[in-house]
Amino acid sequence: MMILIIVVSALLSVNAATSCVKNTSADSYGLTDLQLGTQSLVMETGQSEKISVSAVPATANQPGFQWSSSDENVAIVDNGMVTAIAEGETTVTVSYKTIRKTVAIKVVAPEVDKTLAVLFDKRLSNIQQPELILNDVARYTSQGLTITGTTNTVKLDKFYALAERKIQYHIKLSADAKAVFHSSEKDFNAFVDIPNKKISIATNPVTEKKVDFLKGDREYIVEIYHVYQQAKLRITDVQTRQTTEISAVNDGQGGVGKGALQPGFGVGMQWDYYCFGLSSGTSMLVKRITVSALKKKVKLLLYGDSITQPEGYFPAKDFHLAWTQQVISRLGGNAMSSGRGGAQIDMVMNYIKNELPFIKTEYVMVTIGTNGGNTEAKLKELVGYIKSNGSIPILNNIPSNESGTQVAVNDLVAKVRADLNIKGCRFDLPTSVDGDGKTVDKSSMYWEDYSGSYGWQVYHHPNEGGGVKMFQQTLLDLPDLYR
Repeated sequence: MMILIIVVSALLSVNAATSCVKNTSADSYGLTDLQLGTQSLVMETGQSEKISVSAVPATANQPGFQWSSSDENVAIVDNGMVTAIAEGETTVTVSYKTIRKTVAIKVVAPEVDKTLAVLFDKRLSNIQQPELILNDVARYTSQGLTITGTTNTVKLDKFYALAERKIQYHIKLSADAKAVFHSSEKDFNAFVDIPNKKISIATNPVTEKKVDFLKGDREYIVEIYHVYQQAKLRITDVQTRQTTEISAVNDGQGGVGKGALQPGFGVGMQWDYYCFGLSSGTSMLVKRITVSALKKKVKLLLYGDSITQPEGYFPAKDFHLAWTQQVISRLGGNAMSSGRGGAQIDMVMNYIKNELPFIKTEYVMVTIGTNGGNTEAKLKELVGYIKSNGSIPILNNIPSNESGTQVAVNDLVAKVRADLNIKGCRFDLPTSVDGDGKTVDKSSMYWEDYSGSYGWQVYHHPNEGGGVKMFQQTLLDLPDLYR
């Protein structure tokens, strides 16, 4: 009997030891299957998506999984993060020992709105982009540009002034993030506020809207539009395609200081460089940035300073009478303007180089010199650049103004036109008293009182009456434009 007890005890000890050894092996995870978050993905080139995987049963420990792509020329995978490389199809496999699951991946070309002219388009990853100034608040990762600092914003170092344009951001925000999108001059500020579930434009009073579908760690397309006097913010959930937007219309004062016709309603012209980042919160991931003109082919592009940007000073009710708007209307909308208040010829050359090469246009009209800076060499360089892009240059005289500086500027412009055998419009004639381009016709201009800032008063920007006269002058001087 004693021998039997010893044998049984030994057998029990061996079984217990064997059981212990088995439970400390890799099979101790208790994993019987894998559960994937998706069975298939359709992705655009450059896009990244995370495939979630969990152990079955849920109580099982989750080991490290093996990941692979059947065609790494189409898409690669790193610990579940799939990055689309090129158009095509591949299969991503995740495995643990003998258990294998697959996800079908189809990579397609990005959707492009063929009515738009793409001025700038970058997918952001580990490769540094020289056009982006990070200002010590962001770094490049495999997923995109990750912003974590709130002391500054990232700047797109490309100058745009086109009055019909938008910038589009593909982003992901943490649950506590409030993102800001502003101009480099900070005249325009827009926000996407995840914790408070709202979007807003910083007008006075603020223009805002509740957005119930906003949540953290979701991908969104944010679009900021500038369409003459209107600014618009649109946001779209990439996964659900839910979308909403807000807009505000700039209502110019019709003059400055005591000369203003009305208080106006400031929205911002979105000068001059796009900036974006975190107003508050933990993180903001930016995957792609695209700047587009809203038309890719027009008969005419109008360039210049504030005279070509009446949306900044015209009352909204009279804006249709601004000379640029009358020209565009006469052409049936087949034109766009691009002006920047305070611009000199060097600034115009800067943003014309960022816009003109991407828009097919027959004519390019330039009205520059109100703020000085013109030289014969610079004007001829500008005309030559327009011709090199396959367009016909039109170089206008600047309107008359109370300072009388237009006379010498227009003599120079006339000389360049004669030397290069190009056409232009004599805007100084209809805005002068005797039609000689010398003494300003004050009835055609807004009175602007800058005594509190620059110390002078001046009749300077064309009002609705001046706008009509300038448009009518284009009919006389440039009839070919309207044929």
